[in-house]
Amino acid sequence: MPTTAKTPQEYIDSLPGDRKKPMEELRKVIKKNIDKTYSEGIGYGMISYCVPLKVYPAGYHCDPKLPLGYMMLASQKNFIAIHHMGIYGNKKLTDWFVKEYPKHSKSKLDMGKACIRFKKMDDIPYKLIGELAGKLSAKEWIAHYENALKMLKK
Repeated sequence: MPTTAKTPQEYIDSLPGDRKKPMEELRKVIKKNIDKTYSEGIGYGMISYCVPLKVYPAGYHCDPKLPLGYMMLASQKNFIAIHHMGIYGNKKLTDWFVKEYPKHSKSKLDMGKACIRFKKMDDIPYKLIGELAGKLSAKEWIAHYENALKMLKK
């Protein structure tokens, strides 16, 4: 769902009533647990947590003017989505999340390569998402990202 919001709070304020509370709670738990190096804003049409260009001037390789994205939060038509780029291509982190998920939620895990979808608003595992947000420092994420780029160039 495209947004014209300029700030994360504007994004949340623009949502239907049933989405505001879960999105606010997710935002709160992410901000509490994420490495403070990441900056919160609107990017890619979502609430985003990125490595600022002042920390990582190379930016996102597809468009170096954009900061390196780490985690995004979005309200889609039929679900709330968490896009966690650190989970993409990091088998250890993916395995940890898949193993932990059933301990925190009654719902079946609905996950793509980097996208975790929540269709039931009352069964979002907030504590687990907070833990996931804090799993990679900005420094660790940059190292993982750069290593992945090197592998692509081979």
